[in-house]
Amino acid sequence: MTARSAHRWFKSSYSGGSGTECVECAYNPNGMFVRDSKQGDGPVLAVRARAWCNFIGALSQGEVGVRGR
Repeated sequence: MTARSAHRWFKSSYSGGSGTECVECAYNPNGMFVRDSKQGDGPVLAVRARAWCNFIGALSQGEVGVRGR
């Protein structure tokens, strides 16, 4: 099985309805997989758990700029 087929992919509830500006994520034993929702069979970025937590923490604290919000 590949990362594409072996995991349950999900999108944020903040995703735009147009489907042009979203990433999908999937949990894996070491952290998260991230991919472009428009290219489900394209490349997958693997992010370790600590790095993912740091990233999400920075987003929630406003330390990372977010376009469109």
